[in-house]
Amino acid sequence: MATDLPAHPSTTPIPAEPVRTWYLGVLGLAQFGIFVAILSPVFISMQLKAQEMNPADPASVVGTVLPIGALGALIANPVFGALSDATKTRWGRRKPWLVGGISALLAGLAWVSASTSVLMLTLAWLVCQLASNAASAALIASFADNVPEAQRGRASSVFALAQNVSILVGSYGAVLLVHNLPVLFVVPGIVGVVCVVVYVLVSPDRIPDTPPRPFSFARIIGMFWTNPIKHPDFGLAWWSRFLIIFASMLFATYRLLYMQDHLGLKAEEAVPAVANGVLFYTIALMIGTAVSGWLSDRLRHRKIFVAGSTFVFGVGLVMLAFVDSVGGFYMAEVVMGLAFGIYAAVDTALVVDVLPDADNPGKDLGVMNIANSLPQSLAPACGLLLLGIGGGDNYPALLWGAGIVSLVGALVVIPIRGVR
Repeated sequence: MATDLPAHPSTTPIPAEPVRTWYLGVLGLAQFGIFVAILSPVFISMQLKAQEMNPADPASVVGTVLPIGALGALIANPVFGALSDATKTRWGRRKPWLVGGISALLAGLAWVSASTSVLMLTLAWLVCQLASNAASAALIASFADNVPEAQRGRASSVFALAQNVSILVGSYGAVLLVHNLPVLFVVPGIVGVVCVVVYVLVSPDRIPDTPPRPFSFARIIGMFWTNPIKHPDFGLAWWSRFLIIFASMLFATYRLLYMQDHLGLKAEEAVPAVANGVLFYTIALMIGTAVSGWLSDRLRHRKIFVAGSTFVFGVGLVMLAFVDSVGGFYMAEVVMGLAFGIYAAVDTALVVDVLPDADNPGKDLGVMNIANSLPQSLAPACGLLLLGIGGGDNYPALLWGAGIVSLVGALVVIPIRGVR
């Protein structure tokens, strides 16, 4: 994609001046669009599709399809991040990947909805993950290109809020469209295209004056690696992100089945209960994000917010092990939502603060996003193992395991030295 074309006229220098509120708004809109398209299937639609394809054992379908897709995400995010760093077109370096990625995601979701076998479903979902990570890698790199350090807490809060509102919208969409799976998969993709195109039309896209480094085999391997010995703060931030996402996905992958198997709800009862739980989660998350990102910028502290919220998130997961009613489920969702709102509002700012190469953030942010993608590959299989302890449907073992993982994620933040 590298050319000698001039930069788009809306390109900007290295971020120093504050971005305007409208920019944060369209940044959040693009984040919402990408995640409503890719997370709606993860949390609701795919589990309904699995029950349609294999009513006797839907967990086996979920445990097969989602890990393969997440493996594609693991590869795609750093590769597309590095490719966007090296891209130079008249439209900028991030925008082509944003538009191409979200368009391919829509096509992949249409394929998912039409799949009639587990193999076809797996391949279609792999396409979706590759495409969504092309768009997501470009968007987070655009965040790093355009937002100065003093505003990264606020921008990180916008990212967190947009992502979790997308889960809420997807959940309630499932309530309305639970009996029309093709539409349930495709509509979020259409919403994603519209949101990303709005961002692309109005956002700046900086191209540095320095030429991109030439590709080599060593550089391709390096796309998946940032030396944690040379950059220990980045390595610790990576493990913190990996562990909380892994803990979250251990439960989220099987949330709908938890409602049916552990609480004894029928599918038509479980879907709206999950949607209501996500609503309470999102309201609590909004409260957590409302002040934590801003407060982190003002106090110039990141670690206490990230470590403390990760610990509380683990407490919420363990609470679920003792739940025996829908009301108890809602209470645990509130605890987890508040904690994750604080975490997500500050963690992206912490990560950007410890980047090894601020001028070319796409590659390292791609490596960081492996910590988002790899748990999606590992959690379904690990969750099946935990559920199988003692004969099957062992949700207490699953949730205690997730809580312990989250606690470790809180502890690894403490040694980070480059931020307070």
